[in-house]
Amino acid sequence: MSNPVLTSKIQLKVQFHECDPLQIVWHGNYLRYFEEAREEFCLQHGISYLDVKKLGFATPIVSSSCEHKLPMQYGDNFTVETTYNPTEAAKMNFSYRITIGEKLICIGETVQVFLNEKRELVLINPSFFLDWKRKMGLI
Repeated sequence: MSNPVLTSKIQLKVQFHECDPLQIVWHGNYLRYFEEAREEFCLQHGISYLDVKKLGFATPIVSSSCEHKLPMQYGDNFTVETTYNPTEAAKMNFSYRITIGEKLICIGETVQVFLNEKRELVLINPSFFLDWKRKMGLI
């Protein structure tokens, strides 16, 4: 039996303040788009940041990448698709695709780890995360 692929999509619109003097989206905003999409993914799939925080954990990003294919400009409506990439390690890997219609705009990835209440790195999957993986059919 293969594991399910967990994804979500969010529709966003480029705002004026997100553009640089070249009148295209400033490159740093793409990571913000990834964050908005990741938050939506987590809400849809029952593992929100606030839920994780209530359990005494933080999930900082330790790695991010972004590969730009085409620029966006003010007023563009776009879709960010977020996919959870399963791993046995105590971390969360996500990949992203930003598109306008059929046009691929950007791809990227982020990696998050778990920190306990003392801000120490957690090397073993927290029990709530293992429970979530089971509920999602990932293990």
